[in-house]
Amino acid sequence: MIATILLSFGALFIAELGDKSQLMALTFALRYRWWVVLGAITVASIGVNLIAVAVGHFLGAALPTDLIAYFAAAILIVVGLWTLREVVQTPQEEADEPAAPPTRSAFVVVLSAFLLAELGDRTMFATTALAAKNNWLGIWIGSVAGMVAAGGLAIAIGIAVGKHLPERVIAICSGLLFLYFGALTLLTAIPAGPDGFAAAGLAALAPALAGAVLLMIRRARSGMAGQHRDATGPSRTAPHFAEPDRAAVPAAPEDHSDRRPRSAR
Repeated sequence: MIATILLSFGALFIAELGDKSQLMALTFALRYRWWVVLGAITVASIGVNLIAVAVGHFLGAALPTDLIAYFAAAILIVVGLWTLREVVQTPQEEADEPAAPPTRSAFVVVLSAFLLAELGDRTMFATTALAAKNNWLGIWIGSVAGMVAAGGLAIAIGIAVGKHLPERVIAICSGLLFLYFGALTLLTAIPAGPDGFAAAGLAALAPALAGAVLLMIRRARSGMAGQHRDATGPSRTAPHFAEPDRAAVPAAPEDHSDRRPRSAR
């Protein structure tokens, strides 16, 4: 039992190193609280590996991985666009926006993304293969621990990096990475689509184009906001000077001298 746990732990931890899921964990750690991300990864790992063990040991059936991959790609792209929404906000909109997303919604986003990203992933197939020939309970425990450990390592790296980056830079990087992973997941899910380096290169076009478009939108909105301030600001006419208060001006002394002509005196 212990040997089976160690086997699955090592296999899953090594498989997750540098994998899309670990990079997603790092990206989520830049955006949300670390304990929310770690909790969502733990719940997702428990569910995914339970399905993988059931498929490998009990059912021997295959999941519709292509359909699941499409849903995962859609979630990642939506999260990326939602994150990049901050880039095109005006200062007034940024002031009205809450500082941090609610914990519950962040947990649901991370959990959904990891569940769909891991279903049909190579790590799930590794768990399925191990469960077909070994004790399923030990494989399940070890695979969950391995995935959580790899995710925790990515979260620690994300926290260390996030301390040295401004909040806006973090939002931009997170949004672009989500778009990249979404495009990569979509391209690899297409039956006749590219794979390997070709898919990675084509997927990089999505965040590049999105970043350029959103930057243009932000500049346009900033220019419109500046024109609106100029139009509604104080007029630049000549300054108006108010009349002095007559009561404040001292009256001239009265002249009591005789003003009659000399001939009449």
